Amino acid sequence: MPTRTLRSVMAAVLGAAAAVLILLVGLRWQPLAALDRNVATGLHTMALEHPGLTRAHRILSDWVWDPWTFRLLVAAVVLRLLWLRERAAGWWLAGTVLAGSAVQQGLKAALDRERPRWRQPVDSAEYAAMPSGHAMTAALVCVVLLWLWRERGGPGGDGGRRCAVVVACVSVPGVAFTRVWLGVHWLTDTVVGVLLGAALGLASAAVWAALRTAGQLPAPPVRFR
Repeated sequence: MPTRTLRSVMAAVLGAAAAVLILLVGLRWQPLAALDRNVATGLHTMALEHPGLTRAHRILSDWVWDPWTFRLLVAAVVLRLLWLRERAAGWWLAGTVLAGSAVQQGLKAALDRERPRWRQPVDSAEYAAMPSGHAMTAALVCVVLLWLWRERGGPGGDGGRRCAVVVACVSVPGVAFTRVWLGVHWLTDTVVGVLLGAALGLASAAVWAALRTAGQLPAPPVRFR
């Protein structure tokens, strides 16, 4: 199966999985609702019992894996691409991330899911819960940057790419876990965020490849450094 087709199929599967989860949450399916409650209650209890770990999770959530951290990383890559006169790729990357933010905010407004409420909260967050903006942004940015790295190459060669994959594989579930640990999201909020972010990233890469095959976009340079 061609890479472009595989990306399209994976994007469709992940998007469908997210849609099913959203539907089940909307229907208040009891097994899923019970899982959300049990996971949230268990992690909140641990967060209260381990304040040091909770502070570490807040640092990770508010600084290391904050959506603006990922957006600044994307901005730096976009500027680098524009500097190298790779304008099409730069604007495509920026547009993909902006589209992801629009989808995220639109779904939050449409679903309007209430966040967990606690007598002793360890953190706070505003606006609707689903999908998790932290988790969705992390997944989307990691997918599109790894795609760009694969297509254009990057510093460090294969070793650098493997390190980037490891960082992405730690960051995406890591940020999802911190949001539930801090009691500001249900488990399903973060899972839907990850699924949607990855689906949008893969769909963007597939559309780019289709347009390039059709001759509507320039071929990639030999290497991107």
